[in-house]
Amino acid sequence: MGKSLMNFAKGMGLGIAVGCMAGAVANQYVHSGKRGMKKTVGKAMKNLSELVEDLGEMF
Repeated sequence: MGKSLMNFAKGMGLGIAVGCMAGAVANQYVHSGKRGMKKTVGKAMKNLSELVEDLGEMF
């Protein structure tokens, strides 16, 4: 029970993180040109990959 609950919590946290990143990217896309979009997407992907790596190390 404990392991499945922990997996659920990790999945939920990852889903929230991805949703926040998608929202931030969409917001930047609406308010800036395409050049700013590429830069923002690159930063968001880097941050997301670091978050996933940290979550993997944590559990």
